[in-house]
Amino acid sequence: MNRLRVCAVSFLNTCPLVWGLQHGPQRDIFDLSFEIPSVCADRLASGTADIGLVPAIEAKRHRLDFVPGLCIACNGPVRSILLVSRVPAPEIRTLAADSSSRTSVALARLILRDRYHVEPEFRPHAPRLDLMLQAADAGLLIGDPALHVQPDGLPYHVYDLGQEWKWLTGLPMVFAVWAARPGVISPDVAAALQASYAFGRQRMDEIIERESAPRGFSSELVRQYLTHYIRFQLTPDCRSGLDRFLSLAE
Repeated sequence: MNRLRVCAVSFLNTCPLVWGLQHGPQRDIFDLSFEIPSVCADRLASGTADIGLVPAIEAKRHRLDFVPGLCIACNGPVRSILLVSRVPAPEIRTLAADSSSRTSVALARLILRDRYHVEPEFRPHAPRLDLMLQAADAGLLIGDPALHVQPDGLPYHVYDLGQEWKWLTGLPMVFAVWAARPGVISPDVAAALQASYAFGRQRMDEIIERESAPRGFSSELVRQYLTHYIRFQLTPDCRSGLDRFLSLAE
């Protein structure tokens, strides 16, 4: 197999998927690099990566093929996609959004439109909650920056968008998938990526031990996040949730 260029996401929720690519039998198969989700999608679109862990909405937009069976998803609260607001959701008129994941931005638009009947002005912003809430009524935090926030301790309205999606549709929410341009994902490529996740799934304790402190998280939070909140397998119910999201987002 030629060394295909794989662009993975730098957030904590990616670790089990890429553990084998980094530390296991699959580590010499690909040329692996890390970016935020939106940049992974841009690199696939520009041809500077062959395979990417990309926002689900970008995979649809660029007509990419999915690697079977793998994703980053939730079925209820996700903990790492938080809409934090100074006012109740129906009163939000401006939203400062971390645009690192375009799926999460699209999900926020859908939730606010279909559950709370508002369509606020979106303002791209760095993921600093204090500055976001100075610049807008609410802020959207995605990935590791959201995990650094303690939702119960905030004097604001906090909406977990995984839970909001579950209430809206009754379905899981798929945020990202392994994807590539047509013709790239051979059976050997798919098998290597699936084996990388199998390697990580069997070493969850090691992932928790090695990733918690460098990212500034407690081991208890990382364990709960990776084993309770996040799903990594694209099951039929996750696929139904993905299809529903893409249909609404279109």
